[in-house]
Amino acid sequence: MKKLAEEFKAFVMRGNVLDMAIGVIIGGAFGAITSSLVGNVITPLLAWLFGSPNTDALNIVLRPESAPEAGDAIILGLGTFVGAIVNFLIIALVLFLVIKAFNKAHEMAGKKKAEEEAAVEEEPAPTSEQLLGEILEVLKNKQ
Repeated sequence: MKKLAEEFKAFVMRGNVLDMAIGVIIGGAFGAITSSLVGNVITPLLAWLFGSPNTDALNIVLRPESAPEAGDAIILGLGTFVGAIVNFLIIALVLFLVIKAFNKAHEMAGKKKAEEEAAVEEEPAPTSEQLLGEILEVLKNKQ
């Protein structure tokens, strides 16, 4: 049992698991933000465009409540579906922008590192023969 606990602790303390846990927590918080944006900003704007106080204008009633058969109404909730699509598109757009920025930063860091390595390679230290040759030229030019 003690070995199992130690293995579990080693597993949980690995960087990948911690990164994944942080990602899930941030993803949940981001999901709440986008749900609020869709529910409190975009959906009311869509309802306003359709001239309704809410997204009921986008819903299709298949069977009203007052129908003589079974009591519950059947409503095709297109407004809710459109809200879910908008929510998905916002999340996808933000993730695309984050990944694009990350790739750009990674690319710039790679270019900078390559330039530094090239600069180091381009400037080799002069050999003692080269230095002696330069000194000889300077001395010849003085005479």
